[in-house]
Amino acid sequence: MTSSLPNAASATPSMTSGLAGIVDAAGVAAAMARDAIVWDVRDGASFAQGHIPGAVHVPGGERLLRLPTPEEGGELAWVANSLGEAGLDLDREIIAYGTRGSPFAYAGAFALRYFGARRVATFHDGIEGWREAGEAIETTGSRRQPVTVELRLDPALVISTREVLARLGAPDMVLLDVRTPGEFAGTDVRAARGGRIPGAINIPFEANWRDPETAVKLARGLVADSTGMRLKPLDELRDLYASLDPAKEIVVYCQSGVRATETASVLAELGFGRVRLYKRSWVEYALQPEAPVATGEA
Repeated sequence: MTSSLPNAASATPSMTSGLAGIVDAAGVAAAMARDAIVWDVRDGASFAQGHIPGAVHVPGGERLLRLPTPEEGGELAWVANSLGEAGLDLDREIIAYGTRGSPFAYAGAFALRYFGARRVATFHDGIEGWREAGEAIETTGSRRQPVTVELRLDPALVISTREVLARLGAPDMVLLDVRTPGEFAGTDVRAARGGRIPGAINIPFEANWRDPETAVKLARGLVADSTGMRLKPLDELRDLYASLDPAKEIVVYCQSGVRATETASVLAELGFGRVRLYKRSWVEYALQPEAPVATGEA
């Protein structure tokens, strides 16, 4: 696959973590020529307004991102049925996309790997990048032949709240909080408690973008498009995470585990081989009365 990371030929992608795989429009087109499946993770209305030709949509697909455990048999049955009805064959090559920079595209790709897919990538520039490349857009719905999906969960990709608590302070684990500085400091409270996991470091996921302020600028009408959400050049991404020890396990978390998947994918693409997602993230951690919390600036 063609990586969307500039100068990616010099990168050392690590597929062993199950997270690597970021492609550009040319990579998507090449994958489609190989008959890869393209999954549009956006909502139904956005999908109907225009999507990559042949892309599939999964109604209620946001439920897939919960990453149910083996104990949640009913939810896992729903996942298998929904993937099967959409024709998302886990043994096929799959590209997930949304809007440019959307962590939901990364979360969708991560979920597929968790459920057993192994040839999965994320199209970071999404529908905007596809249009900018001059590629065709389709508005009519498309359906693939339904398939039978057998889930093969890979629990090694994730870490539970119990394990996080048991390993607090472990010298071989780095906690990477990708939320906003306000959430990290505890001044912006979005869960039962504000703050962060003690010992965590903060690098907001938007720092992966060429202009981390693009979403705010768009909301305020200060920029006209999402160009600033493109990934930083490879050397800048390496510098961004230069303080992380690649020999240690990097546990990435956010509020609910969605934003964290974008950073986890970038780290894997940069060659970090021990990346795990704390999927339940701060929402669940903050609910644990015994869980210690740090606030203020680090």
